Amino acid sequence: MSLNILSIAGSDPSGGAGIQADLKTIGANGGYGMAVITALTAQNTLRVDAVQAVDAQFVAKQLESVSADVRIDAIKIGMLANSQIIDAVARWLETVNAPVVLDPVMIATSGDRLLADGSALDALLSRADVLTPNIGELGALLGEQPVRAWEELLEQAQRLAAKYDVLVIAKGGHLPGDRCPDALVGSAGLIACYDGPRHATGNTHGTGCTLSSALATHYARSGDWAKALGAAKEYLYAAILAADELQVGSGHGPVNHFAGLFEAQTMDPMADWWERIAGLRGGIDGLQFILELSDGTLNRERFEYYLAQDALYLQRYAQVLAQASSLAPQIEAQRFWAKGAEGILEGELKLHRSELLDLAPEPSATTLNYVNHLSSCAGSYPELIAAILPCYWIYQDIGNRLSEANYAGHPFESWLATYGSAEFDEATAQAIDMVAAAWQLADPGLRERMWDAFRRSAEHELSFFAQAHAKGVDFSTA
Repeated sequence: MSLNILSIAGSDPSGGAGIQADLKTIGANGGYGMAVITALTAQNTLRVDAVQAVDAQFVAKQLESVSADVRIDAIKIGMLANSQIIDAVARWLETVNAPVVLDPVMIATSGDRLLADGSALDALLSRADVLTPNIGELGALLGEQPVRAWEELLEQAQRLAAKYDVLVIAKGGHLPGDRCPDALVGSAGLIACYDGPRHATGNTHGTGCTLSSALATHYARSGDWAKALGAAKEYLYAAILAADELQVGSGHGPVNHFAGLFEAQTMDPMADWWERIAGLRGGIDGLQFILELSDGTLNRERFEYYLAQDALYLQRYAQVLAQASSLAPQIEAQRFWAKGAEGILEGELKLHRSELLDLAPEPSATTLNYVNHLSSCAGSYPELIAAILPCYWIYQDIGNRLSEANYAGHPFESWLATYGSAEFDEATAQAIDMVAAAWQLADPGLRERMWDAFRRSAEHELSFFAQAHAKGVDFSTA
């Protein structure tokens, strides 16, 4: 089901702010954007030359037409131009039930004033769920001067939140320093804070519009303002980071709203992930356990300890694959993950038991940490399959080399013969393709969480192979 996000704002013919920025942002973050235009502007990256407000009755008619037909999952309000339009929007809001992000567009990044009378917003501010003023607008709404310190900004945001019984985003982008913090603030104080580095660029036109639209879109998806702010900030940072690539205008150029989508079309995300864990993969290859398993010098007790822990891990891993099957949106994916779970229960665990006289009675802390990580990702199908992938991919990568090292009379000949399966190679390729497909459909925030789930699983793979030689596991020499 689509997320239908309505932007009520002015038009920017240069494309970097207003309705144009909102629609780009909503689409880039997985929403379906709709627009009610409140004002036409003559502006570019250098300045605002003129503002022509749309007749308030016509604004009301646009709102009524949209809401009479289309479900609205969230509303972003930007430039409203005058008190008549503000009144029209406020009256219409009484007829709909949707979360509202209000970006009180009074002063543009260029310094141009876009709303003649800030006090006219009073009737609308308490109807919003979240306000996203810049530093100048925050001060103006309180009748105070803009602040120059983060703690003062948080204190102003808290007082504004209490005044109108709303949440406020305190935005530190205009403060001095090399960091750009953003915080969600309520009447009781700080709720969540997301810090980040400052990227040196003059191309920041439309950042306020972009953040507020991304916030509305992500809240419609998650229902959590703190989580939505984190995802919106990640998206905006990526858009700012790629802003210089656009080369639009000679003043404050726009951010690159589709940077992530362009990247998705030109890069192989899975190859990038594989390269980014090259150090972890090299660490696994250099483990004493892997080297000794390959050349046949591995202590038998250490080998059996690994197998016992792997058997305990696989019991829980089979359940995780079954969860992935239940969450998968397509029937092919459901069958794939279910087949993997079945293969573990009916195949791999039997192989393990054939090599062992007794299973270890308890899983190690390393084993528990790994399975707990997998379980923690089970609330999101894309994150879960990203977490699962290293158990396919790294195991296949190591397994093919171990299979090649096998020879007649090798102490672990029968075990190494189980590696290098063409069937498992095919299953690994399918798993990679499924994660890549989920990544292509994901917004920037979800892509980052998928990568984090994959990376952490790769770290657990390294710890898992290392545990038989780890401190605290003491075996005598055979």
